[in-house]
Amino acid sequence: MELSETHTLPVPQQRAWDALNDTEILRVCIPGCESIDPDGENAYAVVLSASVGPVKARFKGRMLLTDIEAPNSYTIVFEGQGGAAGFGKGNTRVTLEPEGEDATKLTYTATAQVGGKLAQIGSRLVDGAARKIAGEFFKRFGAQVGGDADGATAPDDGDTAASDAAAQNTESNEATDTESGGGGTKRKKSWTAWISKS
Repeated sequence: MELSETHTLPVPQQRAWDALNDTEILRVCIPGCESIDPDGENAYAVVLSASVGPVKARFKGRMLLTDIEAPNSYTIVFEGQGGAAGFGKGNTRVTLEPEGEDATKLTYTATAQVGGKLAQIGSRLVDGAARKIAGEFFKRFGAQVGGDADGATAPDDGDTAASDAAAQNTESNEATDTESGGGGTKRKKSWTAWISKS
């Protein structure tokens, strides 16, 4: 699964980077996210509840931030397990570019693969759920950092809940590890974590 999107955030680049590396902000913005905790250098343990079509599960996973070039980009590598629901793993490349003094363009490209029941429900449902989760994340994130983000709308075939960020990061979240990233600040948390939902 692959997902690539661009969103305009209503804040300067450094502020956007700091927010993307703030685990509390990410926890609030990622649909279904229960926790994001440090788990080694540039690594985080993530727990979230998600549903994709008929599959609902609590995912536990880990995301690792690599290729960190603060405050411009990083790659999020993730993997997660959802018990009988299956698993998701992948990576996400996230880049930030200034758009004037008060806006930032965020672009991410995620690739991911899912297994178990998630792989059996069909790529259309999984892709739709991933896009829907990403759309909700950016809506919340834009509000947190200072206004509505210019984000994509998630397709309606995915379950709204948080869900499979893993699949999404295959989107998000897909769940590529890029999304989260962080290297410019002491707290390097990543919004991709939600995607990698394990």
